[in-house]
Amino acid sequence: QVDLMESGGGSVPAGGSLRLSCADSGYTYSTNCMGWFRQLPGKQREGVAAIHTGGGSTYYADSVKGRFTISQDSAKNTVYLQMDSLKPEDTAMYYCGADRGFCRRTMEGGMAPFTYWGQGTQVTVSS
Repeated sequence: QVDLMESGGGSVPAGGSLRLSCADSGYTYSTNCMGWFRQLPGKQREGVAAIHTGGGSTYYADSVKGRFTISQDSAKNTVYLQMDSLKPEDTAMYYCGADRGFCRRTMEGGMAPFTYWGQGTQVTVSS
């Protein structure tokens, strides 16, 4: 059982920062890939960042490299997404996700959708 609880969304002006948290209260945390997708209404979910909680390897979408940082606190079974220099185009619903095993990629090299999902948290960046 994987049970993901998200927190930390909100509204900020452009250039501001937010930190999202995702706590896994379910399955074996150390073997999971965890991360975030984001989605605008009517659009497909876009992979943002992922971390393998066992080895610590990370992945970032090109659109967020240098601005977002994914990290983990293994003692709390929690993964964080620090979002700095936010832009209006970062506005979306952000969904935490997790998989057992290694982080999977699509044929195009992006993040493959997770098996388990949190409830989502809204991030709004005003111009």
